[in-house]
Amino acid sequence: MKPMRVYIDTSVFGGCFDEEFEEPSKGFFEAVLEGKIVPLISDSLVAELAGAPERVQGLLERIIDAGCERLPLAPEVEQLRTAYVSAEVVTGKFAGDALHVAHATLAKADAIVSWNFKHLVNPRQVRAFNVVNVRNDRSLVVIMTPADILSVLEKTDEPQED
Repeated sequence: MKPMRVYIDTSVFGGCFDEEFEEPSKGFFEAVLEGKIVPLISDSLVAELAGAPERVQGLLERIIDAGCERLPLAPEVEQLRTAYVSAEVVTGKFAGDALHVAHATLAKADAIVSWNFKHLVNPRQVRAFNVVNVRNDRSLVVIMTPADILSVLEKTDEPQED
């Protein structure tokens, strides 16, 4: 089976160093390193993590070195982010979250992985992002936690019954 292409939100990197989210976050990155997931890393994510602790930056470097799809900050990404903010999916204060969704949407990611339950991993938010995507002739977006992604991978690794 083809590896999933997953856009990684900044919260997943920090999750590796948070007791509550550590196990599934590390499991997610192990799946990346095993080639089960193709990580999508945006220039926006790299910029956000520039001020993060060294251990977070080290993890980012390891994932980039292992191979990823790099997503530049293109004008159409900024336009889609603006559309999300204009539609009040998120406020301007959280435009960075909208920027991650715009990157993933335009890259046609299979999913976005995040621990941000307020602005991203939230059915109402996902629906609102997708309303804007449909209005702008863009693909739908799926936003999941690392634990959810690992569960999907486990199910796809199981032998199929006849």
